[in-house]
Amino acid sequence: MHLPDLKTELAGIIKDLKARLAFEETFGVEVISLNAQNNRVRSTTTITQKNDMPKTSAPQTESNDKKPLTTRPKEGKAKLLEELKNETLVCHKCPLGETRTNLVFGAGNPMASLMFVGEAPGRDEDLQGEPFVGRAGQLLTKIIEAIDMKRSDVYIANILKCRPPGNRNPLTDEIALCIPVLTKQIDIIKPKVLCAMGTFAAQTLLNTKEPIGFLRGKFHDYKGIPTMATFHPAYLLRNPGEKAKVWEDMKKIRDLLKELNNK
Repeated sequence: MHLPDLKTELAGIIKDLKARLAFEETFGVEVISLNAQNNRVRSTTTITQKNDMPKTSAPQTESNDKKPLTTRPKEGKAKLLEELKNETLVCHKCPLGETRTNLVFGAGNPMASLMFVGEAPGRDEDLQGEPFVGRAGQLLTKIIEAIDMKRSDVYIANILKCRPPGNRNPLTDEIALCIPVLTKQIDIIKPKVLCAMGTFAAQTLLNTKEPIGFLRGKFHDYKGIPTMATFHPAYLLRNPGEKAKVWEDMKKIRDLLKELNNK
């Protein structure tokens, strides 16, 4: 191995270890073990660029600054999402529309290359009208940062847009009535990668009854979009011993995004 390649490889390993330590510190872990499963596997191409944001489309003959607002990709997607949100605000197809405090539509970057999907809002989300703002949301933010991204880089949504009473599991009828909204969100954003967090999100998006423990760790297909299923952050708060598995899932997402963004 040539010296420049060796330096690049070592820099990548150090970067992975720093991210792993930051992720572990979220759970108060001070000592970690490294085994063959956790060792960094060198890819055929090493990329040191940190920017995981999606590349812009081919240059246009006319500057974006001179175009009407509605023709800019980001503003156009934001407008479509806002229109969909306004439509969803008046939805009362199921009883959850009567018991919610706020609609929890979704939040983030309309141009996101990575989109996270959870199952349903909790108490904090219902009060604030934003997804993943409680303890699980704080952990999700740490996970996003561990793969060299910011929360503002991604888009976050749930299968259900209203909180089930007592944070109970979503019902089959509720999912069936609410999933068209999420489907439209994904169609508008067109992320390069999806991350389904938890049993209900994974089983709904992948149209399967397989348990999350079987689904996680590998990419599946949702309408042509690579989709990683992983444990929900709330589950990790109750079962911190599963954190290493999520870290492995997130590294696969990070590596795929780098590959896709550099094509």
